[in-house]
Amino acid sequence: MNAMESASPAPVTSSCDFCEASVPESHQHVMNTENRTIECACDPCAILFSNQGAGKYKRIPRTIRALPQFQMSDEEWETLVIPIDIAFLYHSSKKDGVVALYPSPVGAVESELDLGVWNQIEKNNPSLANLEADVEGVLIDRTGKNHEYFRIPIDECFRLVGMVRVAWRGFTGGPAVKQEIAQFIDSLKQRSR
Repeated sequence: MNAMESASPAPVTSSCDFCEASVPESHQHVMNTENRTIECACDPCAILFSNQGAGKYKRIPRTIRALPQFQMSDEEWETLVIPIDIAFLYHSSKKDGVVALYPSPVGAVESELDLGVWNQIEKNNPSLANLEADVEGVLIDRTGKNHEYFRIPIDECFRLVGMVRVAWRGFTGGPAVKQEIAQFIDSLKQRSR
């Protein structure tokens, strides 16, 4: 008996939104760019939406990359006018511009960015030059004394938003939110390439 035969199957928690096949807890996602929703996908269906370019559906990448060389000054951060110290920036093809999302007790809050500010950040950070519109962006975490930056898929951003929404207590979120963010960042570090 080899390792594959002795491994227990992954638990099934949902189904593919395209073919209704069962999918394990850790599965792929596809972005519906028209209504900006994330769809669950089995591996065969996700592959169908690879390299779709301007199509309605785009496969969300799974790669997470830490960006230790990322450069952003405090002045650049303040120019973004984001009221908390963590945000996800990505290019929206529907809005034809750069959008910032940040977690809140009511879900994701969206803020459109000045393209000039984004262009300067992109110029200072060549690792952002080929981000895939709608499905990939940069997570900026300035919640701790060490600022952390990651190139992540958009579904990871929404996972963070959901965690913050569930944990939020009171006016400032409370210690549970800080703990959730810290655990999420640690998870990104462990999974990054």
